[in-house]
Amino acid sequence: MSALLDAFWRAAAYCLHPRVIALSLLPLFIAAALSVGLGYFYWEAAVANVRATLEAWSLVATLLQWLDTVGAGGMRSVLAPLVVVALAVPVIVVLSLLLVALLMTPSLVNLVAARRFASLERRHGAALWQGAIWSASCAVWALVMLIISIPLWFVPPLVLVVPPLIWGWLTYRVMSFDVLAEHASSQERREIMREHRWPLLGIGVITGYLGAAPSMLWAISATMLIFAPLLIVIAIWLYTLVFAFSALWFAHYALAALQRLRRDRQPVVPVDQTDAAVAVEAPASGQGVLPSL
Repeated sequence: MSALLDAFWRAAAYCLHPRVIALSLLPLFIAAALSVGLGYFYWEAAVANVRATLEAWSLVATLLQWLDTVGAGGMRSVLAPLVVVALAVPVIVVLSLLLVALLMTPSLVNLVAARRFASLERRHGAALWQGAIWSASCAVWALVMLIISIPLWFVPPLVLVVPPLIWGWLTYRVMSFDVLAEHASSQERREIMREHRWPLLGIGVITGYLGAAPSMLWAISATMLIFAPLLIVIAIWLYTLVFAFSALWFAHYALAALQRLRRDRQPVVPVDQTDAAVAVEAPASGQGVLPSL
């Protein structure tokens, strides 16, 4: 717990570093440009297709008619945009995480290593392409788990538990690999990810809940949908900051764990028995080697 808290406050302090703030702008610009561009060209078509699909379902049509009878007919106009946003948010989150992992994490790890672990040997346990494949495969698994868990989202307690757990698992797998790829060997990386599985998963889950906070922008009011292009950019910026903080948190914790692992494995140099005997007998006889100055 002390190691987790130590890494937490160090990561929070590093978020104020000008280099970290500057690095967070590049993923923001890329993800925001993609989101706004896709929204500009495909938003209306996506809403129209979703609305047509919903109206074709008899159960949804019955629900909409009931809403009209109780005076909540306004939900008919916002239901399709809400569905489009709900489907887009997981993609935006995964895109933001992958961009941070690709564009920010190596620089953030180098910043932490230079300032705190300058003497830590780099053993290059994974190449860049291996990290990219690892991150992409974990992202695919996370999206699959999200799709499978969609029915659970309609249960009020579970909607607050399941998605953050999935985001936490994804963050833990991606960030743990990336922050150790440069400094740890492949064996050291696997050992740390195995022995520190629960603390690392805990960091991922906490940052997963922090990452769920930008989604609350859409829950404030249905009228906020008219500001969807602006809110998407703000949400991406918040996601970028959260994942940058998580990368710093993982870097401080994992590199400290790697340093302790290597220190514990250092061989103990045996003391030469002759030197030990001289050191013991010299004070007793009153004749020994003069102490070095």
